[in-house]
This record gives sequence, structure tokens and C-alpha cells, in this order.
Amino acid sequence: MEIVLNKILAQIQHQEDKLSSQMMQMPEEAYQMTLFLKEMICEIKSQILRDGFANEQQEINFFKNIKPNILGKLIYYNKLFRIETTCPVSNGKIHQSYYENLLKSLKSEYKESICNEDFYRYYRAGRTDRDHSYFRLGQINYHDGLKSVVFEIDLSFSTYFDNKIAHIVANELLYTYVLTKINPEENPDTILQNLDANKDISWTNSQNALIELIYALYASNSIAYGKVGIRKLALIFQVLFRTPLNDIHHSFHRMKTRSGSRTAFLDQLKASLEEYMDKDL
Repeated sequence: MEIVLNKILAQIQHQEDKLSSQMMQMPEEAYQMTLFLKEMICEIKSQILRDGFANEQQEINFFKNIKPNILGKLIYYNKLFRIETTCPVSNGKIHQSYYENLLKSLKSEYKESICNEDFYRYYRAGRTDRDHSYFRLGQINYHDGLKSVVFEIDLSFSTYFDNKIAHIVANELLYTYVLTKINPEENPDTILQNLDANKDISWTNSQNALIELIYALYASNSIAYGKVGIRKLALIFQVLFRTPLNDIHHSFHRMKTRSGSRTAFLDQLKASLEEYMDKDL
């Protein structure tokens, strides 16, 4: 059985866009995404347990790329729901202190449980030489001194290390979210709510298309000779088009692993411009 990463990510993005367009409060949006992702992963688990994998590479790809992205988002939205429903106030010093303490906890968890592990360096380096032992069922080596969570997971649907990647994904998403709460002046939602100008200028293509355009401009040093950072550049476009963008770094990472063209929107732009030019001939 083959589960395609791009299709899964497109489904998640579609649901995120759908909920975002309904202008829900963040706790409700996080709750709805948690339900959606939980159902998705349960359905996929049933398929995997029923059909298995066609070959070793398919199995490795699932546990290294596909499942961690779904589970990582699920962990993220579940934590987001808990964070937002326990926040004591909506603004002021207590509000600021609440998110600053969360950021400290995330940094502490990163230092103590993530960055010092050999597996984290393996994953970040993009290595593949140990994939056959990290991302295949039944390959756990207890001599490695693994954390006790290994006894709590379902070993018919986890290699243990897919869970570790999922937590890395979730932590990175949470880190970005908490930063925007601590620095509200850099929070696109806050800016968009308070901006009266350019109300009629909106981005009418997908979020991924805009992110692809932003990265293309950034990579080509087309704005301010490349001196503007990617986060600031993304913020400018979000304000200009009144369009919040969710986790542009993660979206860009997904673009790099697309099947077919990795620059689908830029290809479309080129084709559209050439067609428009031909009309004047």
C-alpha cells in the first residue's frame, strides 16, 4: 500500500485553510484540527495494519516522512489547545509572562531532550544510512537505552523514531507560534486585524503559492539586495495581501519533497505570462 506525502499534506492544508476562513477563535480551531488529524491517523493506521507495505522503501518513507508530519501536527494542535485554554488573560504583563515561560520550557526541552541526541543530529544532517534500522517495524535495539515511552507506543504502528521526529516537528511549530505571541508586533493576525488600508487587495491563490513566490524572491535577492530576512519578507506579504501564512518554513520543506515540479506556481506564472504576451502579437 502506498500513501503519498503530498496528498496527505494537501488534505491537512485544505482543512487548515477551511477552518481559518471561518474566523474561529484559536482554541476552537486547534480543537477541530486535533479531531481531524486524529481521525486521519486512525484511518491510515487501519490501512497499514490491514495491507502492510509493498517494500522496505515504502515502509521507511512512511515512518520517516509521512506519519511524523501527521502526528507532529496532531501533537502541535493538541498542545496549542491546552496552551490557549489555560492562558490566564488576553493581554498585559501576565499574558506576556505566560508565553515567555512557555518559550523557556520549549528551549529547555530542546536542550535536554532533543538537540544532544545522536538521532537528532542524524535527522538534521539528512542522513539515510541508518534508515533501515530507524524506520522499519521490529528493529528497535533496547541496548541503545531508549526512553521508557518506547513501552507505551503501539509497536505495530511505530518504529519509536517516527515519534521522535513528530515531537521535533511539533516543537518547531510551537516555537514559532509562541514567538508571535511574545512579539505581537510581528504577529500577522494582529497586524491584519488593525490594518484599514488595502482592504480590497487580497491573495486569491493558495498559501503554498504565495510561500513559493516569497522564497523565490528571497533566494534571488530581488528585494533590498537580499538583506531582508525570510520571516520579515513573509510578514510584508502577509500584511500586503491580508493573508495569514502558517509555518512557512515547514511548507517550504514540503515543497522540496514534492513529486513532479517543485516550483509548480512559478511554472504556472511563466506559462500565464507567455500566454498573455502572445495575445498582443
